[in-house]
Amino acid sequence: MPDYNGVLIYGETGKCQLSPISRELLGVGRKLADVRNEQLSIVLIGNDSEACGQESITCGADKVFIISDAPTENYEGASHTAIMEKLCRETICPAILLFGHTLTGRDLAPRLAFRLKTGLVMDCVELDIEPASKKLVITKPVAGGNISATYKIKGDGIQIATVRSKAMEPLLQDDSRRGEIKTITAGVNDSVVKANVIERVVQESADDIENADIIIAGGRGVGSKEDFHSYLREGLAGVLGGAVAGTRAAVDEGLITEQCQVGLTGKIVGPGLYFAIALSGAIQHITGCIGSKNIVAINNDKNAQIFKFAKYGIVEDYKKILPPLTEKLKEVL
Repeated sequence: MPDYNGVLIYGETGKCQLSPISRELLGVGRKLADVRNEQLSIVLIGNDSEACGQESITCGADKVFIISDAPTENYEGASHTAIMEKLCRETICPAILLFGHTLTGRDLAPRLAFRLKTGLVMDCVELDIEPASKKLVITKPVAGGNISATYKIKGDGIQIATVRSKAMEPLLQDDSRRGEIKTITAGVNDSVVKANVIERVVQESADDIENADIIIAGGRGVGSKEDFHSYLREGLAGVLGGAVAGTRAAVDEGLITEQCQVGLTGKIVGPGLYFAIALSGAIQHITGCIGSKNIVAINNDKNAQIFKFAKYGIVEDYKKILPPLTEKLKEVL
């Protein structure tokens, strides 16, 4: 049986830098590795890998494994599964392997868990180490986010988990940190590739809600697309420099685009400040924003569920609150 040791992160990159989820994984991975008194490694596959090597060290990694000779330029499930399987069996043999709960992670982690004949827990929001066994203790929301469940993976093999975006805090970058950057070969050829990307179309959105520090979110109660624009985007968001988001109901009503939907079937966000305007606080939406540091709710229904999760709440029609609030903010900002 292999000697499983250390924590390994599957890194994702873009525009020659680590993705936010990769920095978050390095943050929690560093804590897990320290508790186990083991090393934290990250594997980077693709053309951006070399540019992200040193950044990975400053964000917490002890070792960086760079693979720049993958059979495809972009992510392809079958080939990346083969690369990671070979890496985990022959090169690294990590005790813990973490992926972001992204489109890539949701595709790759189950494939790899099946190949390695080990357990997998997806969409995790808390990770810890059991002191006695040194095994991973995993917490994730279940039943639509209504309750949380805790898991441990059976057996002595690699423990695999995907981690929800914004659930973990990245470390502050430390330029004084030192580590090892090692370039290795993919060890697979073109024969493992099962699909080729013919075209990539990036759908542009005015609001990058996943990385915004201030979000103004509206629900169906906002009423109209025009009010969404004038009260939220031009008003509060315009003054605070925030991104505008919405609930599933607001998307269904055509008040905001699907790319700006927060919730169980939308995007997961964790800004410093989250305004919840005229939205009820259905658990499907709360699942997407519960990681926010401060939630401010404005709703004319005093029994709205959103007030259970808000740090600050105002029971009133948002049209009476937002204009004077916006004007006051203009004076002080």
